[in-house]
Amino acid sequence: MKRLQKETLLGYLPIVPFALIVVCYELLPLAQLAASSLVGKESGMVGLENFIKIFTTPLYQMSIRNSIRISLLSALVGILVAFLAARFCHEASPVLRRRFTMLLNMTSNFSGVPLAFAFMVLMGNTGVLTILGRELDIPLLENFDLYSGDGLMLVYIYFQIPLATLLLLPAFRGIQPQWREAAMILHAGPWDYWFRIVIPNLLPSILGTLSVLFANALAAYATAYALVMNNYALLALQITSKYKGDVQIDKATGGALAMVLILLMVAATMANNYLTKRAAKGRNLV
Repeated sequence: MKRLQKETLLGYLPIVPFALIVVCYELLPLAQLAASSLVGKESGMVGLENFIKIFTTPLYQMSIRNSIRISLLSALVGILVAFLAARFCHEASPVLRRRFTMLLNMTSNFSGVPLAFAFMVLMGNTGVLTILGRELDIPLLENFDLYSGDGLMLVYIYFQIPLATLLLLPAFRGIQPQWREAAMILHAGPWDYWFRIVIPNLLPSILGTLSVLFANALAAYATAYALVMNNYALLALQITSKYKGDVQIDKATGGALAMVLILLMVAATMANNYLTKRAAKGRNLV
C-alpha cells in the first residue's frame, strides 16, 4: 500500500514545475491585480472606488463599449467568413486542402505590429489602395480612414478569419458523407441539409470558436496601439496608459480596468459554455 502511494506521489512530480509556473506567473499576478484594484487611489481605502470611477467616467465607458462592439462584430463577421472558408477547404481536393491549410497557418501568425504596418502601406493616408482610389475616383478607398474605429474593425476581422477557419476545420471533419446520402433519400434540399443537419451538429464548435474570437479581439493590444495609439478609446489601450506614458502611474485604475476586461472575458466564456451545452443537448435529443 505504501509502495502504491509512493508511486502515485512520484507520478505527480512532473506536474510540479508546471504548477509552479501557473502559480507564480498567473495566479499570483492575478491576485495582486485584484488587490490593487480594490484600493482607492484617492482615499487609500479598500472598496469599489476604482470601479465606480470607471463606470462613471465617459472615457472609460466609451472604451468598454468600443471594445465590446469591435470584438463582437469582428467575431461574428470572422466566424461567418471562416465557416464558408472551412466548408470550401473540407470539400476541396487533398492537395488544395494542404495548400489552403498552409496559407491559413501563415496568415494566422501574421498579426501585431507587422499586420498594422502592412495595412498602413495598403490603406494608410498615403497607402497603395488609397492613392489608387484617388486616381480612379473610388470614394470607398479614397475616404477610408484606417486610423479610426472602422479601420480597427477591418484589421481585427482580417486576423480573426484565419484563426476561426483553423478552429472550425476539425469540426468539419466530423461531417459524415452518409448524412448527405440520407438527406437525398428523404428528398431534402441543400437548404434543409445544411440548416437542419450540418449546422446543428457544428453549433457547439461554432459557439466555442466565437468565444475564442471574442476574447482574442477583446485582449488584442499591439495592432491597435500601432494603428491608433491612444487616439481611440479601447479597454486594452486604457489599461496600458495607466502603467506607462502618463506623468504618474495609476496602478489602482489600471488594475480595475484589467479586472473589468477579465470579467468580460469570463462572462463571455460562461455564456458560451451555457449555449454550447444547450446546443449539444439539443443535438443529442435529435
